[in-house]
Amino acid sequence: MRARVFWAELKRVSGVSIGACIVALSLNYFIVPNQITDGGVTGVAILLHYLLGMPTGALVLGLNIPVFLLGFRYMGGRFLILSMCGVLAVSAVLQFSAGALPVTHDLLLASIFGGLLSGVGMGIIFRAQGSLGGTDILALILKSRFSFSVGQILLIMDAVIFLIAGVIFKPESAMYAVIYVFFATKVVDFVLEGLNHSKAVFIISNKPEVVASDIIKILQRGVTYLYGSGAYSGENKKVIYCVVSRPELARIKEIVKEKDPAAFMAVSEAPEVFGEGFSPVRVR
Repeated sequence: MRARVFWAELKRVSGVSIGACIVALSLNYFIVPNQITDGGVTGVAILLHYLLGMPTGALVLGLNIPVFLLGFRYMGGRFLILSMCGVLAVSAVLQFSAGALPVTHDLLLASIFGGLLSGVGMGIIFRAQGSLGGTDILALILKSRFSFSVGQILLIMDAVIFLIAGVIFKPESAMYAVIYVFFATKVVDFVLEGLNHSKAVFIISNKPEVVASDIIKILQRGVTYLYGSGAYSGENKKVIYCVVSRPELARIKEIVKEKDPAAFMAVSEAPEVFGEGFSPVRVR
């Protein structure tokens, strides 16, 4: 049992370290040489690098130290340790690859491909349940004190950094930074969730047994009945619930239209589904 836990933790540390190295290479080969900034503490480090001439790697490490000291009061030890591994790895690779010649001087290409590469690295880090510290930790701390979500706090911090970048460099730098972050975010979602999003379907029908029977027979998907009551009519209803793949959704619509055109149907995203008929349950 201990050996299994050890290898699981080693896998997470390795994932965070590899992801951090990819992010660092993206920064030094695409972002930093082209005066495009990043969000969070890394973005602040890039700005200070150009203002003070100090190494980006050393700045990333130095700026994260007080954040981690604060974090020990509010965050779990495991998350902080994994985040510290990420910060150490990204700082080291930034330091060793400093001065690298950029792959391209085209700012748009640098923003896009830098974002793609950083997104892959960040996705690997998040899959390993780590982070690169910085504003992620600050946002979680501030969330407990103010009535903002983590996403809102991160958005405000990044907006401030991009505005400063636009003043220090030029407005176009801030615009390219937004493109970089946009592509990085999209790739992170892809790495974490993949392309095959499933759909969760809720169907309220006057013929629930008929509709459910066809779904089971034709699609060979499991169906669950949820029991609800109409707030206006007061009638008790069977609500059909099932999870299907994207291609199967069109077939479900056909079944519902054929069996009960007056049925109510709601569809929502189910980015990750584990269990019989889908991916096996896995712990990252």
